[in-house]
Amino acid sequence: MAILFLYVAEVPESKSRVTNDGPREMFVDEAQIWIKAGDGGDGCVSFRRERYIPRGGPDGGDGGRGGDVYFKAVENVDTLSDFAGKHHWQAQNGWPGQGANKHGANGRDLIILIPPGTLIYDADLDLLLKDFKKAGLTVRICLGGKAGRGNKAFATSINQAPRHAEQGKKGQQRNIRLELKLIADVGLIGMPNAGKSTLISRCSAARPKIADYPFTTTEPVLGIVELSGFRRFVMADIPGLIEGAHGGAGLGHDFLRHIERTTILAHILDIMPIDGSDPAENYKAVRTELEQYSKALAEKDEIIIANKTDLDPGGKIVKDLGKKLNKTIHPISAVTGTGVRQLSEFLWQKVKQQ
Repeated sequence: MAILFLYVAEVPESKSRVTNDGPREMFVDEAQIWIKAGDGGDGCVSFRRERYIPRGGPDGGDGGRGGDVYFKAVENVDTLSDFAGKHHWQAQNGWPGQGANKHGANGRDLIILIPPGTLIYDADLDLLLKDFKKAGLTVRICLGGKAGRGNKAFATSINQAPRHAEQGKKGQQRNIRLELKLIADVGLIGMPNAGKSTLISRCSAARPKIADYPFTTTEPVLGIVELSGFRRFVMADIPGLIEGAHGGAGLGHDFLRHIERTTILAHILDIMPIDGSDPAENYKAVRTELEQYSKALAEKDEIIIANKTDLDPGGKIVKDLGKKLNKTIHPISAVTGTGVRQLSEFLWQKVKQQ
């Protein structure tokens, strides 16, 4: 089976691929496309005509099968940005049959590469077709058209010279909606400017935008936290949530669904917010948004991190915060790095227990 690859992917050498190494400047987590499998090739009407061979008979070959359309989740694709400028995807049609009993070539299958965590919906039926939770999962979404038979296939003892052949069948087609939910072990949540971006830049090689004003993170960022002994886990920085996020306020609404895929929620609190607000009340506000968006999301395992402890040398603010919330608080300073290593080890243990 010949395969046509339209993205960069690790494939067997015997299968062709077309690379797309262009820069990806935007995070896209929703897309709508039209896909179509290839049509089957038509059968051929032909008769054998050779010198000294009278009444050679029919020799029209069958057409080729139309290519199928597959979706495959791969690790080296992390957004749906490849679908932002291309909305029509079609597998190759089968080739028509030829004389001398020559069969047409099958159409090449189309394998569309998507990031793990992508949900595939039939847009017309609003039906979930597949949830690609793991990398390597490959699913056929559209079946290629059946090949038409040539007139050779219709020859019988009473019809030795058939003059008709079959047309190839049309390939299936669908309107598809793609929705991406990032998959991460730890999801960083909290109010804007709580220090999530600084923390993930401390723990991993991720380099999100960091500034001293709210909403510097406008799209989710993934980072791999490396620990000794070849241990690692994936951390996601989610844009800050504000009151009303579940209903569309702020930037958080569009990205709340990404937290659903995380194993553990790491709730970061700024112990000295620049707006003078109460960290305990900020915690409750974010928790309210999670509960109103999804009860299952609110029930996820959570740890609370008090950030910017370099501004609280005596630890009084952190102690008072722990009493107000009646919960265990993990103090860190993402700027100075104090407590970050211990936090990473603790998160690893929590992930391992899940």
